[in-house]
Amino acid sequence: MSPMHGPREDVTALRRRIVEMKRFSGLPETAARPRLPLGEPLDGALGGGLARGALHEAFTADPGQSGALLGFALALAALPRRPVLWVRQDMATLESGEIHGPGCAQFGLDPARLLLVGAADATDTLAAAEEALGHAGLGLVVAEPWGEARLLDLTATRRLALRAERSGVPVLLLRPAADPHPSAATTRWHVAAAPSRPAPGMPAFCLGPPAFVLDLARNRLGPTGRFTVEWNAHARSFSPAPRRPHLAAPADRPAAPQLAGGPPRPLPGGWRHAG
Repeated sequence: MSPMHGPREDVTALRRRIVEMKRFSGLPETAARPRLPLGEPLDGALGGGLARGALHEAFTADPGQSGALLGFALALAALPRRPVLWVRQDMATLESGEIHGPGCAQFGLDPARLLLVGAADATDTLAAAEEALGHAGLGLVVAEPWGEARLLDLTATRRLALRAERSGVPVLLLRPAADPHPSAATTRWHVAAAPSRPAPGMPAFCLGPPAFVLDLARNRLGPTGRFTVEWNAHARSFSPAPRRPHLAAPADRPAAPQLAGGPPRPLPGGWRHAG
């Protein structure tokens, strides 16, 4: 399979491609640091960054946030300089769309470092991710099954965590259209989109850096918390999202009219008539 498109490959061809991409990265296997710095304030909660050799999982904060979840994963994939292997269940591609090369570049991820693997179901998705975690030259493995996959229980996530620990390669388990269950993940994130500020020096309708509300619901290495951050693709780092100024109503706007019968009448239970 080419980095972005192409037919499925067997396991032998996949292993060969990983070795080729590792050689392309030009980094020795001992170059990896124990953590991937994400930027403040996230690094402060994580003890310096996202732990390598560990399982991390991310969910959507609500069903309409699959795009934000995908953007968060692209940002994490841009952090390491090594190749990234992303296993997507076919249903995830049908529901969320193909991963677009120019879109990856806008997140700071070189598409040439991204190897996409298609999987028919959650079983194949998990098997391919476990196989990939046997290659220490990867910078990140992303596994993206779709929906409530029963096989992704505590035992299955422990296998992923153990393989990640042995190879030193972090694995991100993306769970669109799924609810959290007991797992062996080191961190658990709930991801939602946040309003982006206007691009500097551009009209207000030109969106700036992508922004996220990240709810760190589980953190085995430190505190949990909620963070509103934006992603800087050039620095490949998160930073606190600037507060959006409160826009007051124009001074010449007339006051809202009152009903003929006076102010709204209270209703039982604290409800009021719409005014």
